[in-house]
Amino acid sequence: MKKIIFVIIFIFIFLISGNIGEAKVIIPDESIRLRVIPNSDSEYDQQIKTKVKNKLQSDVLTLLKDTSDIKTARKIIDDNLLTIDQKINKLLENENYELGYDINYGYNYFPKKVYKGVTYEEGYYESLVITLGQGKGSNWWCVLFPPLCLMEAEENEDIEYASFVEEIINKYK
Repeated sequence: MKKIIFVIIFIFIFLISGNIGEAKVIIPDESIRLRVIPNSDSEYDQQIKTKVKNKLQSDVLTLLKDTSDIKTARKIIDDNLLTIDQKINKLLENENYELGYDINYGYNYFPKKVYKGVTYEEGYYESLVITLGQGKGSNWWCVLFPPLCLMEAEENEDIEYASFVEEIINKYK
């Protein structure tokens, strides 16, 4: 039922905010993004990014799956930053990754991105950002709260998250 409500809300937002030729997706003001930035675009660095992304999605799903408001989501993330850090550290140690990483939870800059005809506006967004090495590679991001990308993790799909509206519409056709 929650998924259907999210679909209806985001289809409505998409329809009222879209422009001809270039759709703009409005991510709710009260949202938290999740972003993983790899060291580079090398195959190895992109594989490490994917492993970190998968681990984060899985772990954060467990933490936030029953959360219904942003204040609670913020507290849960704040209270678990050390645990998240330890899990990422362990994963990277197991991968013999020696370039280091940084975790930042706060307001972080996201550049404008057009992906499959959908524009995501640039700006500073509340987010949990993991930067691997020099952080110069193609990143992955999704909306952590409301749990748009967590629904994807729950369904065990390995998709580069781009357009929630487009993917949800395709799921329910």
